[in-house]
Amino acid sequence: MRPADFALVVAIGFLLGSIPFPYLLTRRRGVDLRTVGSGNVGATNVLRVSSPATAVTALALDAGKGGLAVWVAAALTRQPPLMVCAGLAAMLGHVYPPWLGFRGGKGLATTAGAFAVLTPAATGVAAALFVLVVAFTRLVSLGSVSAVVALPPLAAWFGASTPVIWGACAASAFVAFRHRSNVRRLWLGTERRLGQRL
Repeated sequence: MRPADFALVVAIGFLLGSIPFPYLLTRRRGVDLRTVGSGNVGATNVLRVSSPATAVTALALDAGKGGLAVWVAAALTRQPPLMVCAGLAAMLGHVYPPWLGFRGGKGLATTAGAFAVLTPAATGVAAALFVLVVAFTRLVSLGSVSAVVALPPLAAWFGASTPVIWGACAASAFVAFRHRSNVRRLWLGTERRLGQRL
């Protein structure tokens, strides 16, 4: 792995990840996502303060930029470790966008997009788990944490390469950490359910 290649894919991944699609979509309607709802620049907060169609669009774009970061790294280097680095950089760019004072989302959709390219089967099962948990509980945060915790063992189960498994571990730990306030509210029974506006 050449340092120049590492720097290039990380820079591209971070810049792609830092495009704040949820903020841009709601800003067009005169809403600053950082000052309404939960204040989080992510698709769930878009759903709370805007339409389902806008939230789905934000989710798809956030996932797309994670997948694009990995795809670009693959096209440039064809090295799995650098592809993983690009995906993790996109996740960090989403969470810490410099254009918004380093206040972004929690990284789930961008992580899902990146690992959908890196380990599609594992990500598909994790996504199905997310949908099932949310469908039964209407708790997006519980579905999110369940999915990211399941991702590393699923990646190993489906035979992902070692760099991808370790990358999944890192992403899982970070996204779970970003949901620590949600986990606290889940424990206290005060977490808001899907469709509940602030």
